[in-house]
Amino acid sequence: MATIGEVGEPVQGGPDHGKQDEHGLEAALGFLDSVVMAVAGSAPAYSIAATTALLVSTVGFAGPAALLWCGIPMFGIALAYHQLNKTGASAGAAYSWVGRVLHPYLGWLTGWCLVVSATIFMVAGSFPAGQVTLSLFSASAASHTWAVAVVGSIWFLVMAYFVARGVRITANAQWIMSSIECGLLVIFVVLGFIHASNHPHISFSMSWLGFGHFSGFTGSGASFVAGALIAAFYYWGWDVSSNLGEETHDSEKNSGPGGLIGVVIVFVLFELFTIVINMDVPTKTVTGSGNVLENLGHVVGGGFGGKLMIVAVALSTIATLETTLIQVTRSLWSMAREKTLPALFGQLHSEWRTPVFATAVVAAVSLVLFVVSSFAHSVNNVLSDAISAIGLQIAIYYSLAGLAAVVAFRKLAFKSLSNFLLMFLFPLLGGAFMMFIFIESLTSGSLSATDIWIGIGAILIGVFPLGYYAWKGSPYLQEKPTLGRVDITKELPVEGVL
Repeated sequence: MATIGEVGEPVQGGPDHGKQDEHGLEAALGFLDSVVMAVAGSAPAYSIAATTALLVSTVGFAGPAALLWCGIPMFGIALAYHQLNKTGASAGAAYSWVGRVLHPYLGWLTGWCLVVSATIFMVAGSFPAGQVTLSLFSASAASHTWAVAVVGSIWFLVMAYFVARGVRITANAQWIMSSIECGLLVIFVVLGFIHASNHPHISFSMSWLGFGHFSGFTGSGASFVAGALIAAFYYWGWDVSSNLGEETHDSEKNSGPGGLIGVVIVFVLFELFTIVINMDVPTKTVTGSGNVLENLGHVVGGGFGGKLMIVAVALSTIATLETTLIQVTRSLWSMAREKTLPALFGQLHSEWRTPVFATAVVAAVSLVLFVVSSFAHSVNNVLSDAISAIGLQIAIYYSLAGLAAVVAFRKLAFKSLSNFLLMFLFPLLGGAFMMFIFIESLTSGSLSATDIWIGIGAILIGVFPLGYYAWKGSPYLQEKPTLGRVDITKELPVEGVL
């Protein structure tokens, strides 16, 4: 079986690496763990609560359409990850695969986009963690910036400790938090449909899904692109299952499918809740709300229902802070391992088998940015700017991963209809769609100057470390361009690849 280590500098990776090499990460996860991590990474309750107001203000009632038409290409990206994972699991995931298949510089760009998007998110995600926790006890306390900053920082540090202590402890925490979160979401989406059937705010329309004319979405190119960029943020995070590939038993069979199933689960939850919110919650309430799930909980379950939805959002927010920290630290570790970042990021704790230095640095940087941001802007402004900026970065690295899968599997893609669909068409659709919304977002005028400066500026900062390590002669970055010439599937049989 081909592994990433066969091209460029040999890496200490590969399937079940933690069991094979005492100096590597510990392989302690299974298939169901991979699914849970993918769902927790997308954070369904947090995404719905924090992002629905922005989505509705952008595309109106067409939120379900934005999620549907972005969800199909996102499934193509998940398929691309699933296929690429079979060529050798890597903590760097798309960073390693894109670098090998397309070009080392593009691989480095992919890894850097994930690092900066995850860091920005941890700043933005800490706000809701503090807010929703305080709102369980006092609505007035949740309005105080300093209190939100303190509580959000505490939750972030707790999650950083879990991440540093080991992947098994992290997964156990995710099982508890995500099970309660998803259980509550399923209960309340059912209650929401029951309430809508008896007391609808507005009746369901197929135009909400993009079938038929809806001016807020299909009639405006700028609205379509802005809505798709926001929808990309909803889904983002499921690929943590691939970053945990080296820590997953039989990773070639477990990490990729775990991400696929995670995408399907959150897609269903996102669609159902967006439809229910359209039917049950007035638009003015949605756009003026910091937590639309709390409003929905009040509508269908009274004050107690609102509190339960706050609990779901709190658990989801805390859980996704943890998975995001895992993604960025594993990416930094993988990049340092291949000498494209300082070697300290590639060190593992002797007992816990985790990149503790990388975790500590990211935690410190995120906390500093979080505290500064909490006093520089309103919470809503920070969240809005962060969502759009992260959407730009997501679009870049997902599009490159989709293209890498198409190139890598091009010699198997036309062996059968299923290969054509799963190895070529859907990954190509996903990659092309992500690149389309990235380019259109920059040219359509749908983003503010702040959104663009944060999104693109954070990426451009990466030019400096990239240039430095290229000058230093990093073996990874010295590889010649291989686009169209690498065949990482030459040792893979046609059967068993899908």
